[in-house]
Amino acid sequence: MLLQRLALCSRIPLDSRRHVCWLLTRPLSQVPQGRANSSSFAHRGELRQAKRIVVKLGSAVVTRGDECGLALGRLASIVEQVAMLQNQGREMMIVTSGAVAFGKQRLRHEILLSQSVRQALHSGHNQLKDMSLPLLEARACAAAGQSGLMALYEAMFTQYSTCTAQVLVTNLDFHDDQKRQNLNSTLQELLRMNIVPIINTNDAVVPPPEPNSDLQGVISIKDNDSLAARLAVEMKADLLIALSDVEGLYNSPPGTDDAKLIDIFYPGDQQSITYGTKSRVGLGGMEAKVKAALWALQGGTSVVIANGTHPKVTGHVITDIVEGKKVGTFFSEIKPAGPTVEQQTEMARSTGRTLASLQPDQRSEIICHLAELLTERKEEILAANKMDMDLAVSAGHLPPPMLKRLSLSSAKLNSLAIGLRQIAVAAQDSVGRVLRRTRVAQNLELEQITVPIGVLLVIFEARPDCLPQVSALAIASGNALLLKGGKEAANTNRILHQLTQEALSMHGVKEAVQLVSTREEVEDLCRLDKMIDLIIPRGSSQLVRNIQRAAKGIPVLGHSEGICHVYVDADASVDKVIKIVRDSKCDYPAACNAMETLLIHREILRTPLFDQIIDMLRTERVKIHAGPRFASFLTFSPSEASSLRTEYGDLECCLEVVDSMQEAVDHIHKYGSSHTDVIITENEDKAEQFLQQLDSACVFWNTSSRFADGYRFGLGAEVGISTARIHARGPVGLEGLLTTKWVLRGDGHTAADFSEHGTMQYLHENLPVGQPLAGQRDSN
Repeated sequence: MLLQRLALCSRIPLDSRRHVCWLLTRPLSQVPQGRANSSSFAHRGELRQAKRIVVKLGSAVVTRGDECGLALGRLASIVEQVAMLQNQGREMMIVTSGAVAFGKQRLRHEILLSQSVRQALHSGHNQLKDMSLPLLEARACAAAGQSGLMALYEAMFTQYSTCTAQVLVTNLDFHDDQKRQNLNSTLQELLRMNIVPIINTNDAVVPPPEPNSDLQGVISIKDNDSLAARLAVEMKADLLIALSDVEGLYNSPPGTDDAKLIDIFYPGDQQSITYGTKSRVGLGGMEAKVKAALWALQGGTSVVIANGTHPKVTGHVITDIVEGKKVGTFFSEIKPAGPTVEQQTEMARSTGRTLASLQPDQRSEIICHLAELLTERKEEILAANKMDMDLAVSAGHLPPPMLKRLSLSSAKLNSLAIGLRQIAVAAQDSVGRVLRRTRVAQNLELEQITVPIGVLLVIFEARPDCLPQVSALAIASGNALLLKGGKEAANTNRILHQLTQEALSMHGVKEAVQLVSTREEVEDLCRLDKMIDLIIPRGSSQLVRNIQRAAKGIPVLGHSEGICHVYVDADASVDKVIKIVRDSKCDYPAACNAMETLLIHREILRTPLFDQIIDMLRTERVKIHAGPRFASFLTFSPSEASSLRTEYGDLECCLEVVDSMQEAVDHIHKYGSSHTDVIITENEDKAEQFLQQLDSACVFWNTSSRFADGYRFGLGAEVGISTARIHARGPVGLEGLLTTKWVLRGDGHTAADFSEHGTMQYLHENLPVGQPLAGQRDSN
């Protein structure tokens, strides 16, 4: 076998042989192992294990919009993805359309050329008549196009040092046992030799398909959908990817008002589908694709139907599917016990509207009841939390700061309950508060009032205390809530969510807060731009950055880094410096509001104050990284900071020297993250300049950076700290989860009433801002 593989290398250009020979001879442990049994994959995430993959390219994918010739750009990107997966050690097969279109283009060109020559011979070059093309027979076009199509595939795959082979089949090749065995043997040998088979029906000789010609338990080859399904089952493929010109399977024809893309399709859901017309080209429509997909699924092959024509996704659609991303429609035999995340979001939005319409005291009652449950049922909560802690400790993959966040205690639950009661009080005048009232004209009043944002998605890591805090804020602001917690806190999150829904049930809005417990990837949740209005990540800077990249159509509230500075001015008090620096760095080093860079005025160097600062940091076991200027003052300096823009998240910090308050401001603007920055000084003028000039979400004078916290600000709790320039900034509490809408109350007014010939005039009088009772109108 090894000699055969090496012989294959000799047919590849010399400059690529070394790379390809390595691919062919590498050990199998480096490649996907496929399914452990003959059943299909149950979840998208398992598609990463797919080793043998069939990619079906529909006619709409391969051909141009004029149906004459191939879409070369799309084809090239698909070839690149297939070659990449092949070079990863997977076994790739392509079932392709396109021979008829390629042949049609070629025959049209030949006919036009032939007609023009004949007319030129008989009539002269200047007397050419209008030439009409005859109707081209499909089988003739296929015969003329097969060789050209294969030559094109071969040329494209050669660019990636990948060999291909053409295989033409008909229905008889599957129904005749001997031919089927021969076909299977041929394909197995090609795959063993690391060659990509390019398979197509032999349209030059194939008869027209007969309706209802399927044999008992066997799908008949009527089109490339049925061919791909039959081939995938015959070759025991792990995955069949069917690319077409639609995003996937819809519950009704795409383009209709109520059409919704189906993420996961189960065999029992067939009755809920209304099919539309078939594609502009090709023999099969979506009904044929679904039939073929279900047949393949029954045979043990997983199936995904997706769009291969969209210019923004074609370049990575195949690799995205294999990576388990939510692309197209995934066919699965195993239906989960609970609702899908889309169904959860719809339930949350629907019930959230009811939540927003409750009276303020009703929302407060829900939050107070949740606070009571946290203390009454704390034994259940702590037992679940102990299970999570034991699993995390035994796994050994969580660092100490994350273990601390994961852990709950009676004191922590009591503190949570106090914070929730503060939120309950604030909920009394949150939703529906009038911010502005204007009398536009007589009997025409305009109000700007606070309203919920809609559906919030909060993604948090190993911090279960976040769940009741965020839930209470969402309830107080009338927002629906979708929660995605870290798997490390799965048991604790489950009991806390049950208590939250128990509290919501007292006013019939149980489904307004949903916990996503399916195997949903964060990136997939970030794509629900038509269902989610705001994403709030709670976790590491890496988590926030990943979500900001993934959420293309949904606003993200948060900060990617917490590079907080403390500047010690020349006029600082010794006692205040030691207290504030110790608290800012050592109270909770993993927090986003912990000090990461300590800026020291140059005059403090080599003074008793400087020695006390260093001694205190050493006593607290803080590792110091010297900034470039600080290092230049020392003969033997600590390790130099690799970057002045580092969030250590541990007992480490950078120490740098500046010449003035202004230089400190400039340094923070250059290297900070606009989170929280502090000045320690007794000079009031300098302090005011620092507070005014520094462009950060939180700027403090003679206080610890750890005060940048919603609870310490009296917000009751926070959903996070935002460094954004719009909407909410700093610790985001209840106010940050509200937006506004304009309400205009009139009495038959029209725009024409205020025109040149109208009878009314604008008044634009500002009225006292208050929150009138329901239905109350100003008597004036």
